[in-house]
Amino acid sequence: MQPLKRCNVLGVGVHAVSFSEAVTAFCDALKSGASGYVCLTSAHPVIEATKDDSLRNILNSSLLTLPDGMPLVWMGRRQGFRRMERVYGPDFMMAVCAESVGNGWSHFLYGGKPGVADDLKKALEMKHPRIRIRGVYSPPFRDLTRDEEESLRDQVAEASPDIMWVGISSPKQERFMASHCGILKSRLMVGVGAAFDLHTGRMRDAPGWIKKMGLQWLHRLLQEPKRLGRRYATVVPIFMFLALLQLTGLRKPPLVSAE
Repeated sequence: MQPLKRCNVLGVGVHAVSFSEAVTAFCDALKSGASGYVCLTSAHPVIEATKDDSLRNILNSSLLTLPDGMPLVWMGRRQGFRRMERVYGPDFMMAVCAESVGNGWSHFLYGGKPGVADDLKKALEMKHPRIRIRGVYSPPFRDLTRDEEESLRDQVAEASPDIMWVGISSPKQERFMASHCGILKSRLMVGVGAAFDLHTGRMRDAPGWIKKMGLQWLHRLLQEPKRLGRRYATVVPIFMFLALLQLTGLRKPPLVSAE
């Protein structure tokens, strides 16, 4: 995979790519035999990473950390990356699934409440009849037990997928991918958060104009006020404040690699 430039968003190196460049980079990584994990990153994990060096290192050690949020795109554009676009997780997943059919790449679905991963498998097979989905696993909300870890390793080893889609909450999914990279027999892991619920109809997607305005967080908040209310009440103003400090030079975030 050709090196891609990263912009600095509060100390997190986010790859400054367009949507099509992100899909191409991912597919090129598979074709070249690369391994690792891919983070679809929004403001929430970035803010968490300002308080947690281990999470910041996870995001900065990824094969790809892609801007799944308009605030990250705006930050990148202010740093000179004019062609940078949002790489929305559910759309990225569908684009890669479409590419996988012709290339023969296989998939494993990890995430969602009981039954969600099975429903996602059916939805993807209906959209792409020749797609190869080798297995599904719906984890408990808590950490896996030792027996569950062994069972998961066995299932993934038997499936030996090219792509493992991880659909659990962020930053839990980033920690999961980093800790299991090289342990689970999957070439690439991709954290796509709510994509499992969106593609199975359990959650309504926001209209395009809301996404372009960077207000998708508000659309999700109206759907899940109890779960997301406290998060967004802190993340949105803190991100805006820290971003303003970085852009005006009043706060210098940790340096990140340009590639």
